[in-house]
Amino acid sequence: MTKRVYLDSLGCRLNQGEINHLARQFAALDYPVVASAEEAELIILNTCAVTQGATKDSRKRLRQLHRASPNAQIIATGCYAHLEAATVGQLPGVAHVVDNLHKDTLVNQVTGQAPPKLFDLEPLQRNPTPASGGPTRAFLKVQDGCDNLCTFCVTRLARGKARSRSVEEVVRDVQFLEAQGYQEVVLTGVNLVAFGEDYGLEHGLKTLLATLLQATHLPRLRLSSVEPWNLDEGFFQLWENPRLCRHLHLPLQSGCDATLRRMLRRTSQAAFRALVEQARQAIPELALSTDLIVGFPGETEAEFAESLAFVTQMDFMKMHAFPFSAREGTAAPRLRGLVAPEVARERLATVQALSEAGEARYYQRYLGCTLPVLWEGVRGASEAGFLHMGLTDNYLKVETHAPQVISNQVLPVHLERYANGTLFGSLS
Repeated sequence: MTKRVYLDSLGCRLNQGEINHLARQFAALDYPVVASAEEAELIILNTCAVTQGATKDSRKRLRQLHRASPNAQIIATGCYAHLEAATVGQLPGVAHVVDNLHKDTLVNQVTGQAPPKLFDLEPLQRNPTPASGGPTRAFLKVQDGCDNLCTFCVTRLARGKARSRSVEEVVRDVQFLEAQGYQEVVLTGVNLVAFGEDYGLEHGLKTLLATLLQATHLPRLRLSSVEPWNLDEGFFQLWENPRLCRHLHLPLQSGCDATLRRMLRRTSQAAFRALVEQARQAIPELALSTDLIVGFPGETEAEFAESLAFVTQMDFMKMHAFPFSAREGTAAPRLRGLVAPEVARERLATVQALSEAGEARYYQRYLGCTLPVLWEGVRGASEAGFLHMGLTDNYLKVETHAPQVISNQVLPVHLERYANGTLFGSLS
């Protein structure tokens, strides 16, 4: 007997990609995937553990889901569930904990059936599921795990060794999503730049992108976070094809070389600057974002000032900044020179202000321009029509009014006004 399933996710795009995949697997076995926890008999939560705050959010969300549907069976998976299975298993409503290494068999464990490969289904017979957000933008996991030894990172402990899907399987999944009507696919992974290394594929990420551009035809392909190393000179030339979205997220973590060495990051100011110059030269109007940790052990005022000066020079469109979070099992908490929480908070506020200024500057350069937007959904209505939200290929958030629903269409909009991280415009 099938059950109504609700799927939810916290944290990164990889987690969202996994939830999208699980939703499609449940739907393929005729398990109804519902849009709210209140409707569900079975709830799946993909948890996060990247910071202590993320583990707290995961616990809070599990409790919320139990209150929303007290009789539902909750299955917790993801990084927090993997790292603290005993704790998670004792939370109210949690019936099972599935670690990351067995997440790929979760649907089989729940249903007792092996779901078919997505590309074996007849695409035109499949309906979009609520958890996948409809046929607009799909997140697709192509890689998992990481072999790097960054001293702050708990994700590598939760995700295991780097492992990649085959190029052929990814191509078939993208073709399936294209046939379903998706306009954009976002390729996700813990360490995308290592795609294919585990089975000896040279320049694996470049090979994958080139193959997808040749073998598929959907309007947009986008990359999630890409570590800023091991990208050969020809990598950015792929963006001569306009189907590749002009947005790159290159996680830096610090703009100070001494801090980067303590983090065991495989980059430096010089290497990162050279990579960014290559990318911007090859990809006009590139939107570049990054991650930054403040208050890392040993980060003096001089090191923070050096980091701040460097990221200012890089002129990022956006920076996702976080205070250092000590994670059990990593090396960083054992380093000398722990930074006081109040100092870390001050540094975080400084970086966030810099990020907001950079975002506003990047957005405002497009005022008066007309850009194609993938309209992802409706968030309201008024006498002016339905209020739609969407993204340009270079990751500008845009809103517009239209007299009819235009979701899942790529339509041009004339950009007229900017406010609070969003551009507002009129359909051309």
